[in-house]
Amino acid sequence: MAQRNTYREDEELEERINAKDLRRVAPYLGPYKVRVAKILVVVVLMSCILVAVPYVTKIMIDSAIPHKDMRQLSILCVVLAALIVVYELGLRYRTVEITRVGQMMLKDMRRDLFTHIQTLPFSYFDSRPHGKILIRVVNYVNTLSDTLSSGLINVISDVFTFVITLVVMFVLDWRMTLWSLLLFPVLIVWVRVLQTFQRKAYQRLSNKQSNLNAYIHESIAGVKTTQTFAQERAQFKTFQEQQGEVRSAWMRAVHIQSLMWPGVQIISTMTIALLYYVGVMGVGGVSVSTGVLIAFVGYANNFWNPVIDMGNFYNQLITCSAYLERIFETLDVRPEIVDAPDAPDLPAIRGRVDFNDVVFRYEPQGRNILNLVDLHVEPGQTVALVGPTGAGKTTIVALLSRFYDVAEGSVLVDGYDVRDVTLASLRRQMGVMLQDTFIFSGNVKENIRYGRLDASDDDIVEAAKAVHAHDFIMELPDGYDTVVEERGSTLSAGQRQLISFARVLLADPRILILDEATSSIDTRTEEALQAGIAHLLTGRTSFVIAHRLSTIEHADQICFIDHGQIMERGTHEELLRHRGAYYRLYESQYAAIRAEQVDGKEQVGGTERAGGAERADTAEQAGTAE
Repeated sequence: MAQRNTYREDEELEERINAKDLRRVAPYLGPYKVRVAKILVVVVLMSCILVAVPYVTKIMIDSAIPHKDMRQLSILCVVLAALIVVYELGLRYRTVEITRVGQMMLKDMRRDLFTHIQTLPFSYFDSRPHGKILIRVVNYVNTLSDTLSSGLINVISDVFTFVITLVVMFVLDWRMTLWSLLLFPVLIVWVRVLQTFQRKAYQRLSNKQSNLNAYIHESIAGVKTTQTFAQERAQFKTFQEQQGEVRSAWMRAVHIQSLMWPGVQIISTMTIALLYYVGVMGVGGVSVSTGVLIAFVGYANNFWNPVIDMGNFYNQLITCSAYLERIFETLDVRPEIVDAPDAPDLPAIRGRVDFNDVVFRYEPQGRNILNLVDLHVEPGQTVALVGPTGAGKTTIVALLSRFYDVAEGSVLVDGYDVRDVTLASLRRQMGVMLQDTFIFSGNVKENIRYGRLDASDDDIVEAAKAVHAHDFIMELPDGYDTVVEERGSTLSAGQRQLISFARVLLADPRILILDEATSSIDTRTEEALQAGIAHLLTGRTSFVIAHRLSTIEHADQICFIDHGQIMERGTHEELLRHRGAYYRLYESQYAAIRAEQVDGKEQVGGTERAGGAERADTAEQAGTAE
């Protein structure tokens, strides 16, 4: 079971850069190694140009200009111009290709994240806000863009430029080179001190962004409830608190990050000033020409710019590490329900179902939700599961679809243990309709076709007619092509359920599971629906969970579930004769119905009496007037 948290709780992160997470990025770079190799060739060429330009400048100052050698000066100017043009062309190529590689890597990472999330157990989504899941697929991956693409290649370029510049500097004058490196240890200390604070700052920012995203997602999902209870002000207050924490965390991270650049810039400027002083004053026996001194200043810039860039990349890496940790944490969540090794596909089934002394619990050491459930259903039978809320009815059908695995016992379909066959082949032969129906954004036809993607338009219409959804669909503005909003917000609850029912029936399952599937349909619609699907249930094994007992009176077997056990079983008539828990439940429901009918008649009668009194009063007033 995943660790539970809400928008009020921060998620824990590692306190340092996780090298393991960084190494796991390498496989995403692998498919594009040829492109990366070409980029690296260009990067090496650009680094060589950066080293060559100060050297060409040195020759111009020390040789061509003093000797007034216009021919040499002209050649050097052409070479310098050519080098700059080639550098700019290489810069454009590097920028475009790095961006392309980076975006393809992110595309692959998003694909893996999204695909993996589709396989995670229900408990994962029950244990955390959906907004915290969403931010990992979108925001965190987007944040990695610069680091995984331009940052990674640029740091390779900077390292190469740093090394080759250092070599050329030692060749020109080793004393000046040592003076150039005098303040380098100060830079290392500066970066090391800042990294600890920056890591923690971006961890905190990541937490607060995740919390805000989770709260916004929850608020949008519950906006109708908010408006119903007029709690907009309270929601706004909480929102302000959440975004205030994000703003505070962001500013702290920016303040810490902004210390890196000034620190490096100050050290760089002090180094250049030191080189001028040493070169001009001849400190420590240094004796260099003007051209060499100017070249060293240029090389110092080439030397420090990569250092600055690498410092910035290190900043990105610190931020990136926090987000990578979240992403790989999601990818490391193992699906609890997976195919067994070499599991075969479930062949076409007849629909026999056997629950053999099934015990189920959500936690390994938790309490039993189901306790020794023994149920045997013949092909084509309809089984109704009734009982109080929380008795275990939905859990039974969830085990049949293998949304969870049993702790003890077994669930068999046509003699095959559901744990021994592939999930896809099992669920393809089942149709499940839950009480909480889901309608995707798109048109009505696409939503019904979701049950069987190769279904024709005629198949869709036939399924809709069977569940009595056709008439209301044709009354919509564009019929089956009417576009519905996300979650079907423009449809009534009953209309959404009828569309979902058509979707399930279109799949033509051998086993049909209806979990409170008609709870939001009015009595008149439900009667029409029952008549429409009666022939469709024939030949299918059906499990029906319903609180409204009138909908399951004709079931082949009714099981009364309580405290995770089957307390009573039999046909409707048998259970009524038994006068047990089912009988009491049935009587209480019909007592309530009869009470409503009596109240309705009294209200009608009262209205008639009131109407008669009004007519008498009117007649009396008319007579008085006469």
